Amino acid sequence: MADDSLLEIVGEEISLIVDLSLGSRVTSLKWHGLEFVVQPRPSLMDWGWYAMVPWAGRVKNGMINDKSGNEFLLPVDWEPPHAEHGYGFYSAWEKTSATSSRLEMPAPYSPAVAEQRFEVKGNSVHWSLEYSANGCEIPAWLGFHPWFRTQLEKGESAIVEFEADRMLVKGLDVMPTGEYSSPKPPPWDDAFTDFKRLPTITWPGAAKVSVTSPAPWWVIYTEDPVGVCVEPQSAPPDAANLGITGEHHIEAVFTFS
Repeated sequence: MADDSLLEIVGEEISLIVDLSLGSRVTSLKWHGLEFVVQPRPSLMDWGWYAMVPWAGRVKNGMINDKSGNEFLLPVDWEPPHAEHGYGFYSAWEKTSATSSRLEMPAPYSPAVAEQRFEVKGNSVHWSLEYSANGCEIPAWLGFHPWFRTQLEKGESAIVEFEADRMLVKGLDVMPTGEYSSPKPPPWDDAFTDFKRLPTITWPGAAKVSVTSPAPWWVIYTEDPVGVCVEPQSAPPDAANLGITGEHHIEAVFTFS
């Protein structure tokens, strides 16, 4: 009998497994037999590929205001005192087709809804996420959080490359201050914008992944020995408190070679 908690999407070159019960996250992505996804670790934030919705990244002290000025406290359970990565990554999603799923947001974002879809074609994966506010006036912005393995079954360790003009400055509390600087050298746990060249991840002797997206913001994370993250976002972490508005749709294409 089919397992409705899993999506198994198999193409000519790429196979995906998505676990709806664990945040509708990609638990496996294989291209030409190589596994690219970081496998389970103690925190759900630290493995798989997952959507960040209805906010992406951290919200400072978990506090956010709606359009009328009402203040709400978001969950700060994962890495206090800030709210991390939205509800989507730890919630059970509902299967809506062989390639898509849906999540009804809890309070205070109810009755908003998110819909996610994966498509596999040739050597590429197309990932899309849509948020419908349905009258919810709390700001929302979206992102993708793919964890790529630093070391594949063959080849050398992952190298992340990109070119951007600006990055957000972080304070001692790791939150963006609203100020900008030129990009610093790695390692990174930083938000970048104004890209000249979108990110690639290369494992010399094994594979290369090119990531394309119209997203205006990207978080690049290379501080973990197990995995690296290249995260397109419609707005940066703590966007609402920085006065930055994010779109309610995001998509990205991951091309393997």
